[in-house]
Amino acid sequence: MTVIIVKKQVPGLSAAAMTRFVARAQRAARLRRTVNVLVTSSRELKSLNRLFRGKNYPTDVLSFPAAGNLANSIAGDVAISVEIAAKNARRLKHSTAEEVKILMLHGVLHLAGYDHERDDGEMARKENRLRRSLGLPVGLIERQIRHKTQTTLATGNTPKRKLVGKGARAARTSR
Repeated sequence: MTVIIVKKQVPGLSAAAMTRFVARAQRAARLRRTVNVLVTSSRELKSLNRLFRGKNYPTDVLSFPAAGNLANSIAGDVAISVEIAAKNARRLKHSTAEEVKILMLHGVLHLAGYDHERDDGEMARKENRLRRSLGLPVGLIERQIRHKTQTTLATGNTPKRKLVGKGARAARTSR
């Protein structure tokens, strides 16, 4: 089951289309429990990021895996900033609707237990495979890898890697 809460509209993507897409992403990720998706503003993502991660800035997507007894029936929640999605979509020359779907897929994979910060590329490979099968343009992890490579080549500096504690149940982000 999928629950979509749309506080900020996505051009060209209805709540029903989002529900269908998340259901497809869940099947592809073999995630059978309920996923709740909040599509909202950067202001709200900033607030959530500050509250759950101690980071005082907005981000494009956050994932909140369910904990305790809830985890038996609910996979968790995904929150997406429409403004950041639109900005990234313009920069990458695809639609905001496609970008929101990319963020949904990324969030669903986190809820399925993948963590690109600790899994030696397993989530990146899964995201790329699913992204192609779902007809989506370049994914989040692939973008980050390209950006880090370009940064390293341009500056000669190796970017520092964020570490998340093992078993952490806090929000996960694509940044």
